[in-house]
Amino acid sequence: MHWIWVLIVGALIGLLAGTLTKQNGSMGCVTNIIAGLLGSALGEWLFGFWGPQLAGMALVPSILGAVVLVLIVSFIVAKIN
Repeated sequence: MHWIWVLIVGALIGLLAGTLTKQNGSMGCVTNIIAGLLGSALGEWLFGFWGPQLAGMALVPSILGAVVLVLIVSFIVAKIN
């Protein structure tokens, strides 16, 4: 059951990061989950484990990390195209 919550929270973090960076239209459900989970790991590594936690992820650093990740990926994709 824990992994289901992790996927749901990861999807919500990815969705929020896509919305904040205005990249939400180009991201699908699976991409939101990946961006949320990888962004969470990046954010917790960069900013630490502080603030409210849900499904074992610190929400504020996770959202910040997901925003950074989406911006970096968007920049790389824009340069390739």
